[in-house]
Amino acid sequence: MTQVPSSTDTPLEQAPLGILLMAYGTPRQVDEVEAYYTHIRHGHPPTKELLDDLLRRYQAIGGLSPLNAITEAEARGLETALNADGGRPVRVYLGMKHTHPFIGDIVQQMAQDGIAEAVTLVLAPHYSTRSVAEYQRAASDAAREAGNLALYHVDFWYDNVKFLQLIANRVRSRLTDFGNAEDVMVVFSAHSLPEKILAAGDPYQDQLHATGDAVAKALNLKQYMFAWQSAGRTADKWLGPDILDVLRDLAANGRKNVLLCPVGFVSDHLEVLYDVDIEAQALAHELGIKLARTENLNADPAFIDVLRDVVRSRETAAETER
Repeated sequence: MTQVPSSTDTPLEQAPLGILLMAYGTPRQVDEVEAYYTHIRHGHPPTKELLDDLLRRYQAIGGLSPLNAITEAEARGLETALNADGGRPVRVYLGMKHTHPFIGDIVQQMAQDGIAEAVTLVLAPHYSTRSVAEYQRAASDAAREAGNLALYHVDFWYDNVKFLQLIANRVRSRLTDFGNAEDVMVVFSAHSLPEKILAAGDPYQDQLHATGDAVAKALNLKQYMFAWQSAGRTADKWLGPDILDVLRDLAANGRKNVLLCPVGFVSDHLEVLYDVDIEAQALAHELGIKLARTENLNADPAFIDVLRDVVRSRETAAETER
C-alpha cells in the first residue's frame, strides 16, 4: 500500500486517516499449516489426524487457499478508491487474525508511522462476539499499548444498501443457470458459531436472517431459507441446520434445484472452495440435486466501493466521537 508521510504539525483532519482492514488469514505455504492450525486452536497443536485432514482439504482445492492474495487485493483496491474519492487521504493497513502480519503487530506499526486515528473494518458483514468482536479486541489492546492511536470500529455492514444490491445481483445472475427460477430453493449461509452465543443475545443469527430477507425482498423470492456451514470440531453444539443436512432434507422433499449464497463470506477460501464446491457439491450430486452457488465478492470493484462507503460513513460518525 501507499506510503503516506505524516507530521505531528499536520492538523488532525488533514493528516492521513488510518484504515485497519482485518481478515482471518491463511497459510502462505504448506510448512505454515501446523502453526496456523495451532493458533486457531488457542495454542493447542492439532492431532496428526486433524492436521492430515486439513492438509487433504487444502490439496483438494489446489494446494493452499487464495485468501491472502484476495485480501491483499481488496486492501490495495480500497486504498486506491479512498484516495481517489476527494475525501481525507488514507493509508490502508492489513492485519490478520491467525497469520502474519498479526493485527496487534500492524497496530503497533500504525502508531510508529504516526497514524493518530484509524477506522477498523473486519472483512465480515455480520457482527458476533465470537468473530468481529475478537478482531476488534486485538486491535484495541494493541492501540492501548501504543498509547497514541484512536480506533473507530465498524461493528457490522450487512445492512449497507450497496452490499445488499451486490448480493442480490449475484443471486439474480446465478438463477439463470436454472430453467425455471421458481423451481429453485435459494439457501443463504454463513459460518456456524457455537449455539451458546444466542443465550447471550448475540446478533449474528438475526443479522444473517436480515440480509437474506432483504435480498429476497429485492428479488421477490418466494422460496428461500437459511443454513450454517463449516462448524468447528469442538464439543460445543453449533448453530444449525448444517448445509449438508439441509440438502438431505430438501432431497427428501423432492427438491431438485438449489442455489447456495454463502453470504457470510466475502472472499474465496477453504470454507467455500472445499466445504461448498467439493463437499456439498458431492452430496448434492449423490442426492440428485443440481447445486449452484453465487460468486464471492473478492476484489470486485463494486465490492471495493461498498467497503469505501462503509469506511467513509464510519469516518463521518467518528467526527462526533473525538
